[in-house]
Amino acid sequence: MVCRYFDFRREYCDYWVHRATGGRHLNMGVNHERGFGLADISSPRLVPIPGFTFKPEIFVLGQDDQDRKLAACGIDASVFGPYVDAAFLIGAGIHVGISNGISAEGNVNMLQRLIQHRQVRLGETLTGQGYIKAVTEVPRGWAVDTEVWFEDGDGQAVISVPRRSLKPDPNKAGQQGAGQRPAPVIEDLSLLRLAASYSLTPAAVKDYSSEGNSIHYEMEAANKAGFRAPIIGGGMGVHYLTAALWSRFSPSSFDLDIYFRRPIFWDQTLSVKYALTDTGPWSAICLSRQDKVLTEARIDSLV
Repeated sequence: MVCRYFDFRREYCDYWVHRATGGRHLNMGVNHERGFGLADISSPRLVPIPGFTFKPEIFVLGQDDQDRKLAACGIDASVFGPYVDAAFLIGAGIHVGISNGISAEGNVNMLQRLIQHRQVRLGETLTGQGYIKAVTEVPRGWAVDTEVWFEDGDGQAVISVPRRSLKPDPNKAGQQGAGQRPAPVIEDLSLLRLAASYSLTPAAVKDYSSEGNSIHYEMEAANKAGFRAPIIGGGMGVHYLTAALWSRFSPSSFDLDIYFRRPIFWDQTLSVKYALTDTGPWSAICLSRQDKVLTEARIDSLV
């Protein structure tokens, strides 16, 4: 089992406990270029294929860590009270894969589902579980579908974070296309209501995105990936959506289908807007800039 106690300043400790395998990975459903050990967690080289099951990982988020990271986003952490902002589990879910040797370097999140089955208290110990569900070749590389969820001490799933990400092929640089584009959730921004606005800065984005994928905090890596500047991670953007939901509803549970439509650069200003249903609750929420939707979410349930 991999045990990680996150404080998000890279001051965590990983413990990789396994049987002696002679350099072979215990999971037979994975390709690898070489043997994988503790020293490889920072630069894993396992090739994702369907059926690769992750070793469990412990996740604990404390009040100070949540407050500090949300402050980097410009978000008042008090809106979440003593509870975890579920958006943090998006990044934690990616780290479950990293700890199992699946690199996130250069990957771009495309689709994300975020399900809060119940409120999670800060300091509560969770266990991350998951597996690679599918890998599909697309013009720009591979679309990787990953199922990840976090369980409480009773083995009940409390937050689920399945996602689809693009793993670019360096040999296909400059090509377009990452699979079929889902239909838009929001078609007319003029019908939405404004919840909040935020101005990003390179320093703040770098403070938030200090590990995992350098396209979020290094200009050279972002340029190499085809971006004019670093882009914020999908999970960072989702914080703005969940903060708006908590500011209004303090939900005990919710289910969001999130679509990352356009990159959000580390020096942009963005708005959080929402759509109402005929009966009052919100039906959709998005991050927008001018007349463009950047990230949008369909709210499938909100309790």
